[in-house]
Amino acid sequence: MNNRRDFLKTGLALGATASLLELGGLFAAEPSVTVTAGAPGAAPSGPRPILVAVRDADRVTMLDKALEALGGIATFVKPGQTVLIKPNIGWDASPERGANTHPAIVARLTELCLQAGAKSVSIFDNTCDQWQRAYANSGIEAAARAAGAKLINGKDESLYRETAIPRGVKLKSAKVHQLVLESDVFINVPVLKHHGGAQMTAAMKNLMGCVWDRGVYHNVDLQQTIADFLTLRKPDLNIVDAYHPMVRNGPRGKSVEDCVEMRALLASADPVLIDAAAAKLLNYDLAKVPHIQLAADLKLGSMDFASADVRRIKLS
Repeated sequence: MNNRRDFLKTGLALGATASLLELGGLFAAEPSVTVTAGAPGAAPSGPRPILVAVRDADRVTMLDKALEALGGIATFVKPGQTVLIKPNIGWDASPERGANTHPAIVARLTELCLQAGAKSVSIFDNTCDQWQRAYANSGIEAAARAAGAKLINGKDESLYRETAIPRGVKLKSAKVHQLVLESDVFINVPVLKHHGGAQMTAAMKNLMGCVWDRGVYHNVDLQQTIADFLTLRKPDLNIVDAYHPMVRNGPRGKSVEDCVEMRALLASADPVLIDAAAAKLLNYDLAKVPHIQLAADLKLGSMDFASADVRRIKLS
């Protein structure tokens, strides 16, 4: 197999660095605000940004900088609130495979939420692989428990509630995990990767793990139902782990060679804008990821970078 040729089909060369690619143009574009670590006046000013894009540091440092640019975790989590963190834990795969959200991000988010006074932090996913193995081998279970989170079984049907989705175009109801329905704060933390059916997994696609029967999405209209679910409840915050996204053979991947290092992280309260930015990181034509436009059509967020307040932070 010609690995370089296969990666070029996605617009990314095997082993290419973020500095060469400029991350799909997201960091090369004229910024609303560009922050360089250590520069005088580096702290952003003005209104709270809609999108923060950070690059060139370790995951925890990028997460901390992104949240700082959004006003801190206290902007989203108040004392006494219950918090749901929804990572991608779908696959029985080690962290370096890029199939799941990296455990360091989940653990750090848990710590920050508890430091902000959260009453509890719960974590779950309706996994594709056997759930105990996915939780354990992703590294998320141990890291999250050590940070103080509660790991909840996403394969327990008794925890799902039949719920009407009246604004959905094609997804009119679904069995939804009670944590999504009842938690005070909902933080969505996907990993960025290729997906054979939806083209891309990022913020919106990650929410399929909140419903009991994900097969309904595939049987009805995958792209529309991904958008429809957001009409029920949009996450309060979305964080996309784009440190080394999987650019082929998604959503599970076959080996570490399916990933390319980008060293990036995105954060936004707008799931449409963050997914549009995630698509740019992968050099995807937005027309090939229809659920982004469909969600924008439902007025669930914006795809318009020109009118967005984008904070681009380069840390190297």
